[in-house]
Amino acid sequence: MSIPLVDLKAQYATIRDEIRAAIDRVLESQQFILGPEVEALEHEIAAYTHCQYAIGLSSGTDALLAALMAIDIGPGDEVITSPYTFFASVGSIVRVGARPVFVDIDPQTFNLDPAQLDAALTKRTRAIIPVHLFGQMTDMDPILEIATDRKLFIIEDAAQALGAEYKGQRAGSLGHCGCFSFFPSKNLGGYGDGGMLTTNDADLATRVKLLRSHGAGSQYQHQIVGGNFRLDAIQAAVLRTKLKYLDAWTAARQRNADHYRRLFASAPKH
Repeated sequence: MSIPLVDLKAQYATIRDEIRAAIDRVLESQQFILGPEVEALEHEIAAYTHCQYAIGLSSGTDALLAALMAIDIGPGDEVITSPYTFFASVGSIVRVGARPVFVDIDPQTFNLDPAQLDAALTKRTRAIIPVHLFGQMTDMDPILEIATDRKLFIIEDAAQALGAEYKGQRAGSLGHCGCFSFFPSKNLGGYGDGGMLTTNDADLATRVKLLRSHGAGSQYQHQIVGGNFRLDAIQAAVLRTKLKYLDAWTAARQRNADHYRRLFASAPKH
């Protein structure tokens, strides 16, 4: 018997009419790049993550890249992260010319072990990217303490952790910024690529908005060198529809997990 880890067809069947109406809304508007759907999703994600700002981006990878670009990480800099993560966490560091430095994981959580952080710090360390793996947040207090003492940037790789909490604070709200992925298999997944950066820093939010549109503050007025990191309006419309169900879907997954735990606990031991 095959049990899929994620059954997106079954999920779509429950919201088919709403999804089609949302997509049709964008098609009728003919506003496909940024626009009101993206702005609305940004406000909704900001509220959901308990952040002041959210900036829609083309992928979780581009969210990490834009975050590093926004704080001028580059050649000669070192960025600490976990070795147990998806390639993008490290690839984004290398793309800006910086050097990734690995701190091993806590074997209980599979997240970066804060106890090993001090030994990895050098004069070139500029930032730390803790990865909240499998929706379970990294132990952030000791990381934040070290970052404050050393004046380091914290970029939360929260690609798998939308809605996760650490001592009552949502993923993406503890560091200088948080980076989320809306890849279809994520707990909030679009129907293509998409991402989001959250922050409580107004200047950082402004810079990321510039970076996502080739550094342009207004049409053809380019202030800095950026990229094409914009979130499509159709993806935003799909994500807005699905966001309404995210908490209920999370609760259902938790119930299923509890059910499996009970079955495993009662299974015969051989």
